[in-house]
Amino acid sequence: MTICVFASSSSRIDNEYAIAASNLGSLLAQAKIDVVYGGGGIGLMGKLADAVLENRGRITGVIPSFMKDEGWDHSSLSEMIVTSDMGERKKRMFEMADAVVALPGGLGTLEELTEAMTLKQLGLYCGPIIILNTLNFYKSFIDFLEHMISGHFLRFQHKGMWEIAETAEEVMILLGKNESWHKDPRSIAKI
Repeated sequence: MTICVFASSSSRIDNEYAIAASNLGSLLAQAKIDVVYGGGGIGLMGKLADAVLENRGRITGVIPSFMKDEGWDHSSLSEMIVTSDMGERKKRMFEMADAVVALPGGLGTLEELTEAMTLKQLGLYCGPIIILNTLNFYKSFIDFLEHMISGHFLRFQHKGMWEIAETAEEVMILLGKNESWHKDPRSIAKI
């Protein structure tokens, strides 16, 4: 199993986020679950990668060449895939993923998470999507999703596309559930 993790590259955030990212990396490695992520060496991305490696896990980074040229990559990963652009990066990550986990992050993380949701809504990605809601980080986003449902921009059934975890341990429990969301997502994609 390979889990795609989206996460912040910021190092200026509350340490509780870093602890959660490290915990998740440790748990994934200990469970012998491979990780694919954006390839960064700092912030939550770096903490996740360091924890996977410290626990003898396998982690693959996928990074656009311009980011590697800037020196934003992690230097000690199991494997680093360099892409031509951001679109190819995400495509490769989704192709490798059996599940997606979103840690707290900025615009890039939000964009990756919403693309995963869009692909799942259209039946182009079928794995779990888990939002790690450390320190209630995603509360406003979750409320906004509920607002989309109540306003009929999403069907009530779409709420089953994602799951919320408060801790890394809950992420692991949700990954173990192995339940499918909908047999035919396209049948309910049109609102």
